[in-house]
Amino acid sequence: MTETTAPTLRPYQRQAVTRVVEHFRATDDPAVVVLPTGSGKSLVIAELARLARGRVLVLAHVRELVEQNHAKYLAYGLEADIFSAGLGRKEAGRQVVFGSVQSVVRNLERFDASPEGHRGFTLLVIDECHRVSQEEDSSYQRVIAHLRAHNPRLKILGLTATPYRLGQGFLYHRHYHGMVRGGEDCFFRDCVFEQPLRLMVKQGYLAEPRHVDAAVERYDFSGLAPGSGGLFQEAALNRVVAGHRATPSIIEEVVARGAERAGVMLFAASVAHAEEILGYLPDGEAALITGATPSAERQALIEAFKARELKYLVNVAVLTTGFDAPHVDLIAILRPTESVGLYQQIVGRGLRLAPGKTDCLVLDYAGNPWDLYAPEVGSPRPAADTEPVQVACPQCGHANLFWGRRDGDLVIEHFGRRCQGLVEEVDGRGAAPGAGKPRQCDFRYRFKVCEACGAENDTAARRCNGCEALLVDADDKLREALRLRDARVLRVSGMALEATVNGRGLPRLRVVYHDEDGATLSEWFALETPAQRGAFAAVFLRDHLRAPGDRWSPASPEEVVREERRLRAPDFVIGRKVGRHWQVRRKLFDYTGRHRLAADAG
Repeated sequence: MTETTAPTLRPYQRQAVTRVVEHFRATDDPAVVVLPTGSGKSLVIAELARLARGRVLVLAHVRELVEQNHAKYLAYGLEADIFSAGLGRKEAGRQVVFGSVQSVVRNLERFDASPEGHRGFTLLVIDECHRVSQEEDSSYQRVIAHLRAHNPRLKILGLTATPYRLGQGFLYHRHYHGMVRGGEDCFFRDCVFEQPLRLMVKQGYLAEPRHVDAAVERYDFSGLAPGSGGLFQEAALNRVVAGHRATPSIIEEVVARGAERAGVMLFAASVAHAEEILGYLPDGEAALITGATPSAERQALIEAFKARELKYLVNVAVLTTGFDAPHVDLIAILRPTESVGLYQQIVGRGLRLAPGKTDCLVLDYAGNPWDLYAPEVGSPRPAADTEPVQVACPQCGHANLFWGRRDGDLVIEHFGRRCQGLVEEVDGRGAAPGAGKPRQCDFRYRFKVCEACGAENDTAARRCNGCEALLVDADDKLREALRLRDARVLRVSGMALEATVNGRGLPRLRVVYHDEDGATLSEWFALETPAQRGAFAAVFLRDHLRAPGDRWSPASPEEVVREERRLRAPDFVIGRKVGRHWQVRRKLFDYTGRHRLAADAG
């Protein structure tokens, strides 16, 4: 009998395994490991399956991943079952089973106990876990519910290169670096290990991606917006690319730059676009794969490409995961990508190492704004000109990552609502008890105040987190003001700042709000003393700063006017008449009610 040499784990793979084992010794909370495409997730899965004391089920969404993960486990000289209709095998008796989620969810009764007397599963591993939905009737959740019914203490581990879902954000709640990523309702509780892509390239575990600015005309997708699910609609994409005059010259450049390259993958915007691209590629050297390509044909084309019988492989959103062809060294992107995660998945197809391969050429003809090495923010990008910015929490010091805008090195705006930092729980005497999980820092950058108890709440909250009182709706505030004869409601179309003097010649800051019809309301502020500057920060800066939480403390009206770029105007201002004058009583920011905003006019 031939003796099998167990695979050797790289240092980061060994570290990932250690972190997972430590986590599950302490808790049953579902966990995530983040490893870039091409980093060897299959080997980490195999090692964990080898170490596990009970039964293990490893799930993936495509048969290629099931096969890859199974093969790595066999490399240890161990046996495991495969449960995948696509691979023609439905075995579930051994201690370790590698399955496709589609096949397993249709045969849940096969995963109660095994003929060999094995008990319920103790570990569930989910590859490409960003595909796990929160919906109870989804395939993954049905499998999880079934396994938990037989073992309430089931350990669940997810692995992915991109730990976020469009429209949902991060998959997990806490990160081991001491920060909050996703909401409290995230299925996965903790990210226990993450290996940065930049470090993988630097250490020589992945090929270097080399971006080259295309010398020809590109497609302009800037006018498109993702649909409600966060994805671009194919019809909208087609309107941009169909018969576009740039396509022939783009493909001509791809072919020219690929002359000395081993394998070229092209990512098209739509099926019609892909068919047009294929027509411009060299006859006999290119193939097209779409979601409608029959399974047998798809497999044959992939094998021909891997064998280098084909040089060019065109696809439409089907080869972003579960596809392994290390010789690929040119990626041509002819479609917009909805997130940095999808962009990383696409480019990742060309980053695996191969003999003679030094780098991977990346040609982007769609103007994608993503930085391959930039971390994901987790929330939808609010505008095309925003970028990830670092914002320190004034309470705990955590370096938050939010969408925002810069002016040079200065962050002049961000869209963060609450600090993402984790802080230690303290007892009544202020001493850390050293037990239990840390909690999220309670500093809020943007909030609405409960009128009953004064607690700060998330801007989207309906009930107070302090006293459970129903929070006053912005529309109710407007409706109440509009009923009053001595109230004035401005739909703010502009805000003007002026450094002036009052009737006694003392320096004052005057802020004037005006609506579309020229009506105005004003308020005045003094900044001469520390107390006056503190009051100005509390009643004006706290709400008006485009980058709330900033420690900016202007000392004079002139400084405020000079730095007006840091300030934002409210959406509505409500004033009340006091004697012969109007006083600003309430300002509404981030309004999302039924009334029109001034910016929406016309």
